[in-house]
Amino acid sequence: MNQEQRPRILIVDDEESMREFLSIMLHSDGYQVDAVGDGQQAVERLRSCAYDLIISDIKMPRMTGFELLAHVRQRFPETAMIMITAFSTTEEAVEAMKNGAYDYIIKPFKNDEIRLVVQNALERRSLRRENQELKKELGKRYSFCSLIGKSKGMQEVYNLIEKVAASKANVMIFGESGTGKELVARAIHYNSDRRDKPIVPINCGAIPENLLESELFGHEKGSFTGAVQQKAGLFEVANGGTLFLDEIGELPPMMQVKLLRVLQEREFRRVGGTKDVKVDVRIVTATNRDLAEAVAKGTFREDLYYRLNVICVTLPPLRDRRGDIPLLIEHFFEKLSGRKDMKIEEKALRRLLDYHWPGNIRELENVIERCVVLGPAEELTVDCLPAHLRYDSPVVSGALTQIPDAGLDLDAYLGGIEKDILLRTLEKTGGVRKKAAELLGITFRSIRYRLAKYGIDADGEEE
Repeated sequence: MNQEQRPRILIVDDEESMREFLSIMLHSDGYQVDAVGDGQQAVERLRSCAYDLIISDIKMPRMTGFELLAHVRQRFPETAMIMITAFSTTEEAVEAMKNGAYDYIIKPFKNDEIRLVVQNALERRSLRRENQELKKELGKRYSFCSLIGKSKGMQEVYNLIEKVAASKANVMIFGESGTGKELVARAIHYNSDRRDKPIVPINCGAIPENLLESELFGHEKGSFTGAVQQKAGLFEVANGGTLFLDEIGELPPMMQVKLLRVLQEREFRRVGGTKDVKVDVRIVTATNRDLAEAVAKGTFREDLYYRLNVICVTLPPLRDRRGDIPLLIEHFFEKLSGRKDMKIEEKALRRLLDYHWPGNIRELENVIERCVVLGPAEELTVDCLPAHLRYDSPVVSGALTQIPDAGLDLDAYLGGIEKDILLRTLEKTGGVRKKAAELLGITFRSIRYRLAKYGIDADGEEE
């Protein structure tokens, strides 16, 4: 540990012998140590130097230790303070601790005693600082302004998040898989007044129905086989904060009823319990399904839908915000490689811009990770892209929901779909045409003809 990293301690005592004793001992323990004779001198020193810890006598001329403690707590709240005195009373000890002192030590004291108290005080300060830095970093990481994208669609999302975060309203996030719904949920939470409380995510489609109630609401000891002790549910864990219910469209009908009651009453009962547990939780949900259609079909409760969908945030798919792709590439490259000076081959960028990204941002991140691992260190090239991205391919947005007013080139559209399927199959088989033909249920001669039609190269094994 260099000189600057060592904790700095200020000793304040009107007895010169005590100042010298503590200075020599703590300096030998590796600390940076300064010493002054009274509280007024300490105030002067604090104007020009920051200290991690102050060890102060209580009874001193000009300014007492308690007066110094009040000054430090007001001006330098992160600085820990230990009070020492030769005239101990219970009232003094209580007053010192109540006013923010870390500890209270009576003279004479043992060397090991003061060493241990100093060590613990500095460790506690360090943990508190790390916790504050972590909260600050989390807030920065998930703040709405750090979401990647400058497209019009994303700017609208940012503006909505900024307005929504300050309210208590429930929010429903719509978006295809991989568009970043959980990131938006966290941005809402960390920009709200609930940021100091937890955000607790749960995927409603990933937990078996028979376990979901216990997961959400907890259970009492002995309420079912295996319930050996009382367990708090995620609603309790998120109390005061935010509960993020991902894939809310997968919530079973019985759980929809129970969730509706919690939203209405702000209370619930643990599995096997008889007492109501009150909670203050903001609900943010997400889905890639059309819940309005599910309501019309009767598979999702209409009253619950309107309770959850007070404010709707819709995330655009990546194919509708292609202008953000270069920014996202740069972000993922730096995140995965630690380098900011990323270069990308123009041909590779064109492939990435032309692709339709059915897996959205998550798929793009996977592609960039592959390039970081397999490609040259100094540039992202077309050769490091997956097989289905190494060749020109018309943009195919998936199945048509309606015929465009301007009409449709059916051969070109179907050809695009066929080429995309061929490329994806080749990627799955490592470029081996024979295996690809087997997966697609066609002959080797047929796949060879189709690949030649689109100018696609693959392994040259013969039939």
